[in-house]
Amino acid sequence: MSFPILSYMIFCPLLGMILVMLLRKEQVQVIRWVSALFSFIPLVLSFFLLAHYDPSTSRMQFVEFHKWIPSLGVNYQLGADGLSVPMLFLTALLSFVSIIASFNINFRVKEYFAFFLLLETGMMGVFAALDFFLFYIFWEVMLVPMYFLIGIWGGPRKEYAAIKFFLYTLFGSVFMLVGILALYFTVEPHTLNMMELIRRAPDLTRGFQLIVYVAFYLAFAIKVPIFPFHTWLPDAHVEAPTAVSVILAGILLKMGIYGLLRISYPMFPQAAIYFALPLAILALINIVYGALVCMAQKDLKKLVAYSSVSHMGYCLLGIAAITVTGISGCVFQMVSHGLITGALFLLVGVLYDRAHTRDIHAFGGLWIKLPVYSGIMTLFCLGSLGLPGLSGFISEFMVFLGSFPVFKVLVAIAVLGVVITAGYFLRMIQWMFLGKFNTKWEALPEISGREIFTVTPLAILMIFIGVYPMPLANIIKATVENIVHLVGG
Repeated sequence: MSFPILSYMIFCPLLGMILVMLLRKEQVQVIRWVSALFSFIPLVLSFFLLAHYDPSTSRMQFVEFHKWIPSLGVNYQLGADGLSVPMLFLTALLSFVSIIASFNINFRVKEYFAFFLLLETGMMGVFAALDFFLFYIFWEVMLVPMYFLIGIWGGPRKEYAAIKFFLYTLFGSVFMLVGILALYFTVEPHTLNMMELIRRAPDLTRGFQLIVYVAFYLAFAIKVPIFPFHTWLPDAHVEAPTAVSVILAGILLKMGIYGLLRISYPMFPQAAIYFALPLAILALINIVYGALVCMAQKDLKKLVAYSSVSHMGYCLLGIAAITVTGISGCVFQMVSHGLITGALFLLVGVLYDRAHTRDIHAFGGLWIKLPVYSGIMTLFCLGSLGLPGLSGFISEFMVFLGSFPVFKVLVAIAVLGVVITAGYFLRMIQWMFLGKFNTKWEALPEISGREIFTVTPLAILMIFIGVYPMPLANIIKATVENIVHLVGG
């Protein structure tokens, strides 16, 4: 395909950022709509990407290749397959929705939207890069705007949360860089081409694979986050502004899983098999521990944040099984969790903007006063707890189905996570929306049209995937089969 669609998707937001920076800070409405336009263009292109993607093959499509630094073997190389196409679409959708949701930002508007557009460029680049040099640049590009978005526009403990996020991620990135350099100098001739390194995976010794796998694992585990690297997540989520929490949960957590599937498994197949059981045990800890911590939460945003720790555990369990069904369930969970948890954070922000509290016990009987808001919130809570007919059920069912033949005992225990998840979400619904109405919230206004607009596409996709998962299953099938084949599972 001659049209460089991936480059347009990556750099349109960057162009938007430059235009926003050229505008005067007083032009608030212009800044908002320019940002919305330049995040909408990648969303339109992502539909084009889906329409022209050939699901019958696992080879990279929409490939762009240009020599960049020939002396170092560095190339500008982009491509997309059944793993990256759904994530590019999800990134484009959540970025656009988040920018629309950010229209209520009134403090340093120009800088906020500029950082947000730069963040989108970094995220798009990670999912499309096929050269390690390019991949690492985009991985690090995300870190800076996220640090400032939390540190400037966050809550009361924003500086602490931003620094903690920065240090954790930077710590992981150092190990990734070491792993990249080790690969570069081990393979002859030296290359940073990710596809070429995957082809040469059989030439790497078992000991080398184990060591470099651990280096990459540390970078990806922090991003997921996998226990015990999860402690940055609740702080960052709670202190971040609403739209930034959406991106954190919807996209950034998925990058760790994406890295494992794109890099760790196909490049280090022997290590992937060797570490499968430890990874499955950590997945179980994520699922059950994350769900139990949710039971103790009084802060609505912290509850949704810890639910992400639990739900990412399902992804890890599916990966660890190294089966087609298990890894397919993982990819379904990545998409489903992005839609559901992104919407939940948007809805938490809607209530917080009005009530200025996130204390679950401060409310009661809200369904009487805010029936539309309560109905939408309940729908997404049911999706998160895995109600049949919604995307959360499909993804968790596939993970259990693919993992059970490999880890019977662990999967049997992991099912407890579903029960606990139902417990904390149903309890939250009971406390906030049912029972006697708290007259303190008599003047609370209903959810607005703009706010409904931001969650509507997420609700439609959640229901569509839950009722008819075949389109997404077809997109990922060949790629997932190829990953399992490369690992030798």
